[in-house]
Amino acid sequence: MNLRDLRYFVALAEHKHFGRAAQASFVSQPTLSTQIKKLEDELGVALVERTPRKVLLTEAGKEILLRAREVLTEVDQIKAIARRTIDPESGTLRLGIFPTLGPYLLPHVVPQIRTRFPRLELLLVEEKTELLLKQLREGRLDAAILALPIHDDQLHAEFLFDEPFLLAVPEHHKLSKRKTLKLADLSDQSLLLLDDGHCLRDQALEVCALSGAGEKSGFRATSLETLRQMVAANVGITLLPALAVKPPVARSESIHLMQFRGDPPSRHIAMLWRKSSALAPFLKKLSQVFRELPHALLDPHMPAASQGAARRVARRAGR
Repeated sequence: MNLRDLRYFVALAEHKHFGRAAQASFVSQPTLSTQIKKLEDELGVALVERTPRKVLLTEAGKEILLRAREVLTEVDQIKAIARRTIDPESGTLRLGIFPTLGPYLLPHVVPQIRTRFPRLELLLVEEKTELLLKQLREGRLDAAILALPIHDDQLHAEFLFDEPFLLAVPEHHKLSKRKTLKLADLSDQSLLLLDDGHCLRDQALEVCALSGAGEKSGFRATSLETLRQMVAANVGITLLPALAVKPPVARSESIHLMQFRGDPPSRHIAMLWRKSSALAPFLKKLSQVFRELPHALLDPHMPAASQGAARRVARRAGR
């Protein structure tokens, strides 16, 4: 048994198709098929059921797949230790982030990461939270930026920042006349929300539960931008995270943004990685870059026109 054959088997389990698994492994289909059969002969059990349309794992194959992933993850960790020992800030890092945060956070952070760690190759993966957690646990990601709480004893969560929510209403909505809001002001409102699987949906539902608001029936968006366009089209109101309304995102004249009085509802953003990760010391350094976001980006009370000046002040302070 060798690591190459284990990688072929994992690829086959992920793609459930010999041709696609071979393509992903950069070998011919006959080569991959031969090596899988060799692995089965060596172990004395069938790992897969070969059907005309797709490949199914046997019960033994499912158990061995879990162990194979663990072995390959440990091997990658050994290589990572050696690589980081030689040059702690070089190499490849696979970082996951969820869709309602990535497009709005990364433009403010990636340039700083490139400046701070110029030899680092950052590979970004944008997926919903549950898929990111699955990939993180399986070793296919080194770390992920997620919203807390995450309940997993195998993962370390490094808190980064709180991101407040604002209420987005159409320009002539009855709430648009107010300068600020209390949560109780939403008690008779129905909010436009994202579809199942988005963590922002769960966070918005928590706000609804606290305020007595409901969900607008008959509509669920697949993206934050769809929610924004629906508000602009006077379909309803919604919650938007602070970063999603700050430059470089263009401000819509058809949308009025409402701030919450006192402590606004917010989501708690953290970087997570496996407690067993050899990259933990470096990930701690990387998390600090995310934590150093300019205050203006997370302050719903600061107007957009002031943010450029705030960033210039922050840059001068860092010189």
